[in-house]
Amino acid sequence: MIDTTTLGTNGPEVGRVGLGCMGMSWVYDEQGRDETTSIKVIHEALDSGATLIDTADMYGPFDNEYLVGRALAGRRDDAVLATKGGLIVDGARNLHRNGRPEHLRAALDASLLRLRTDHVDLYQLHRVDPAVPLAETWGAMAEMVAAGKARAIGLSEADPAQIREAHAIHPVTSVQSELSLWTPDVLAGVLPLTEELGIALIPFSPLGRGFLAGRFTSPEDLPAGDWRHGNPRFQADTMAKNQKIAEVVREQAARLEVTPAQLALAWVLAQGRFVVPIPGTKNPAYLRDNLAAASVEIPAEVLAVLDGLPAAAGHRY
Repeated sequence: MIDTTTLGTNGPEVGRVGLGCMGMSWVYDEQGRDETTSIKVIHEALDSGATLIDTADMYGPFDNEYLVGRALAGRRDDAVLATKGGLIVDGARNLHRNGRPEHLRAALDASLLRLRTDHVDLYQLHRVDPAVPLAETWGAMAEMVAAGKARAIGLSEADPAQIREAHAIHPVTSVQSELSLWTPDVLAGVLPLTEELGIALIPFSPLGRGFLAGRFTSPEDLPAGDWRHGNPRFQADTMAKNQKIAEVVREQAARLEVTPAQLALAWVLAQGRFVVPIPGTKNPAYLRDNLAAASVEIPAEVLAVLDGLPAAAGHRY
């Protein structure tokens, strides 16, 4: 069993590493999906103490919540179940923000049906909607806690001012943001604030969408139809430049006799007491590799090398 922490000062106990379920149903490797295997991965995560299971209504859309609901049938109490609302996928697969209270109330009710549960442990605003005052959105989400439909609420990709505003209305349990060795942006503002306020940080894409694990050296390594083909960091020129980052990670991992993925995740874990990364996978072997990162200790001299990595080439979106 992996070590545990809590989602912030007052949040539930969770494993130090969680599981992001998005890739089981959305954007990555469409041809490689196998629901039976994905459910086994969720079960193995729970058995290993990786209790934070993260999904969202837009993944699919909706398919991922259905899958997670089937996986948790009979095991709901084993999981700290997190989902998200506030992003809508249209017919052209474009994303639109919707933070209106009436939308989020209906969205959570629909999520509960798909997840086969009467509550989620964490309901997250997927993105702040600039067209709706945050106080209105967050106030509605606080009402969901009062109604027992969500045990706690969190934000995703929020800036420090938004976090402070929301936290003054109702406690913010978590902030979900991208954090990895090639996307360290939140270390400058968001992470110090979450530490100050006793809020958990839930990093998504902590392995740089697989790049930091050493899985990809050129666009040809990506599965056909994979969303990363259109991502700026996975173009031929940027991948060539970013190999410098991957090479350092590989070299330092070999020095510590761990895998590159384990070292990259251990670096994320080292950033704070309430940092709980949610690497996504639908592969049992990758899951075991990821969870082993919870026991990796990085010497100060290796941390210094990793902290000094060059900035990644290409925007993250």
